[in-house]
Order: sequence, then C-alpha cells, then structure tokens
Amino acid sequence: MKHGATAQNLGGPAILVIDDEERIRDGCQKVLCQEGFEVETADCGELGLKMIEEKFYDVILLDLMMPSLSGFDVLSRVKALHPDSVIIVISGYATVEYSIEAMKKGAFDFMPKPFTPDQLRLLVTKALEYTRALKDIADEKSRMRVLIDHLRDGVMAVDAGKCVVLANPAFLRMCSYNGGEAVGLDVEQLCSGSRIESLIDGALSMPEDELVENCEELVRGGGGGLPEAVLSARCVPFRDRAGRNVGAITVLHDITAQKKMEQIKSDFVSMVSHEVRSPLNSVLAQLHVITDGLAGEVTPKQMEILGRASEKIKSLLSLSTELLDLARIESGLITLDKERVNPAEILEDQAAFHEAAAREKRISLELDPLPELPSVVVNRRNMEEVLSNLITNAINYTPEGGKVVLSACTEDKYLKLSVRDNGIGIAPEEQERVFAPFYRIKNEKTRFTIGTGLGLAIVKSIVEAHGGYVRLQSEAERGSTFDVYFPGSDS
Repeated sequence: MKHGATAQNLGGPAILVIDDEERIRDGCQKVLCQEGFEVETADCGELGLKMIEEKFYDVILLDLMMPSLSGFDVLSRVKALHPDSVIIVISGYATVEYSIEAMKKGAFDFMPKPFTPDQLRLLVTKALEYTRALKDIADEKSRMRVLIDHLRDGVMAVDAGKCVVLANPAFLRMCSYNGGEAVGLDVEQLCSGSRIESLIDGALSMPEDELVENCEELVRGGGGGLPEAVLSARCVPFRDRAGRNVGAITVLHDITAQKKMEQIKSDFVSMVSHEVRSPLNSVLAQLHVITDGLAGEVTPKQMEILGRASEKIKSLLSLSTELLDLARIESGLITLDKERVNPAEILEDQAAFHEAAAREKRISLELDPLPELPSVVVNRRNMEEVLSNLITNAINYTPEGGKVVLSACTEDKYLKLSVRDNGIGIAPEEQERVFAPFYRIKNEKTRFTIGTGLGLAIVKSIVEAHGGYVRLQSEAERGSTFDVYFPGSDS
C-alpha cells in the first residue's frame, strides 16, 4: 500500500498502521476499512513519523521490530507530537518485558502477532472508546475552564502541599497579583500578607467526618493605585474517594459595594433618628408644660387628648432610639466597648426594674434561684438591653394573671439566659419571622399591643455580634421561651 492510501469514509476516525510487513499492513487496512474507518499505512518508522507530523491520527498500530527506526523510538516521538493519539503496539516478539517497556513509554495496549480480525476489531474499538472518553473529559475541562475564567468571583484550587493548580483571572485581580503564570506557585507567593493561607490550612487539616466552610472577611489595601476592597473568603477541602483531604478550593466574593450600602443605610438611619429625636423631645416638653397646668387651666377632655398625643410621641421616641441602637449594632460599634460583668447582678436588676410593669398588668415576674454563674466579657448596656427587650416582650404578650420567669445557667461553655412566659405563644410559621426588623404578629390578641417590631431584631443582632445565638421555643396558646447564649470568657 502506498503512502496516503485511505478508506472511502474520510469522516470517520483516522487510523495509521506502521509495520514493515506488507501482509500485516494490508490485512489491518482491509479489516478496519470494512468497519468504516479511515486507514493509512506506512512501511517504516521514518515514513510513519513524517505522516504523523502532517496529520493527527486517533489510533496508531505500531510494530516494535522494524529496521532503521524501531517502534520504541517512534513511540517516544509520537507521544511528544500528539499525546492524545492512542498507540497499540503489535509485535511478533511479544514478551512481558516488551509489554512493560511499551506501556512505560505511553502505549495504550499490546497485541502479539499473529492476531485475528476479531482481536483487531475489538482492540481498535476499545482504543476509540478510550479516545472518545478522553475527548469528552477534555471538552468538559475546557468548558469548565471557560466558565471559571469568566466568573466574577475569584476561584483558586490548591493541592495538599498548598501548590496552586488553578486560579482564575478574578482571583488574581482580587489578590493584586501581577506576575506571570500562577499555576505551580506556592499559596504564599500568590496571596502574601493575607489570611487566605490560614483558611486553607484550616481546610486541609479538617477531620474526615467534618465538612464546613471556613469563612472570613478580608480587607484588601488600597496600595498600588487600587481602591480599598472588602472581600468575603470561603474555603473548603476537596477529598478523594477515601475521604482524604487532597486539596482546597477558595472562593473570593467582592462585597465592597454591599458594605458601602450598609454603611450608607446605617448613617442615614442615624441621621434621621437624631434629627427626629430633638423636635420630638421639644414637643413632649411643651406638652408637659400644658398638662402640668403651667400654661393655664386644662379641661379633662383636653387632658385626655394631650395624654394620647404624649403617648404617641413617646412611641416615636422609642422607635428612634431603637433605630439608633440597630444602626450602632450593625456598624459593629458594640464590640468596641466590653467589660467583665456578673450576669446574676444584671438579672436581679432587670427583674426588679420590670416588677412594676408586671404588677400593673397583674403578671407574676419571677427569678429562678441562680446557680454559680461565671462572669462574662460583654457590653453591659447591650446585655441589659437584651434582657429588657425579652422581659418587656413577655409582659406585653402574656394575658393578665400570667407568669414570666427568668433563669440562667451554663451550657457547653456558653452562658444561657432564659425568659419564659405562659402567654399567647407564637405559631410555628411565624417563629423565624419574629426576629426580622419591624415584623409584628398581627391577630385579634395582639392588635392592642403597642410596639415597633424592632425589639427581637435588636436582641438577635446584639447576641450574634457577641458571638452567641438565640433559640426560641413556642407553642400557640401555651407560651414562649427565649434562650440567649453568650460565649463564656474562656471560649
């Protein structure tokens, strides 16, 4: 067969047979052409390499023992030229040593001479299935790479040795990396001076029975002409089939705009609240002058109207105060002013302070006997505000003759403060929503209860800002229990 002889179907997989035996070349071509493959032949290694340099072949049938240029030499050159070509070695000197050597050099399989047409068809079919699988994997990797490269979030993957195996352009930009190729670098070279490396260390050392995200907010400095940015970093390990940590994936999300909007919102709320409080206090003072009779005699009807007006103004003042508190909490200011406090003392003070309001509504306010409680490092005013809001809430939503009970204990290195009542309770579908700002339960039993809907939102924000959490247990018509957990001083 002369160089360039092909099958009729030029659109099928391309196969090259390199063998110095004419009968082998002709036999392989005849069998494979009948299967619809495009088959070309070469009678020596030199000619085969020349054809391979000019064209890609899906499968190459290669004889090992040829004069001048051996099959082993051709095999090495082919893998350098076209690593995706699948090579099947054929030889009449089939030995285990030859097979092993061929596989080491990149051969797909080894077929000893003589072989039957069925053996040839089977092995070539298997090789083509392998090439299709490789192509599918390559296509999938290419699609995934394009997708990752065009993500606005930064994505980086590292191996168990913290060597970068993938880093998309967004990640490099967020890390202010302006060097060359990032793949192969150590994480420290790519993310020097950031907390990302410690997040990766935590992910790589994570126990097999645990899989959680390591999260942290990072501030990228404004050096090098770049504006300051706030980044949300999330890092998780990825594992092999045995569950071992073999690397970690880090995702960076730019939350600068979100942080700026939150600050603008907080500043706006603070400004409005301050601007509202002054005139309201002035109006309230003037009303007191009138109701005290300092501006002349006031009739009972006028006194009733002025009293209602005063209550409404007091509600507005309470709303502005709570808005200021919420803005201050969201800005993180409460974490700046902490001290070591005695929780038993605060509980006793709050129980005594709210005793009058409970008695006025004929509600029993009790403080359970307290165990030995450890001191905690918190913002005192905010802890008092948490208890005050919960107690006020319990009194407001407990009918006359009911009971509100305060208690405290330690639980799993946390200080647990509880406020329990036997009031109207909260339906299951509303229990998550009650912590949202301005949300108030509206039904026949609550329509006369005055409030801003900010109390529980403030409680949740304060507790979470201290690294704690809130739990609610409630059942309609049977009462509610709010448990707040503050971290102990040693946690």
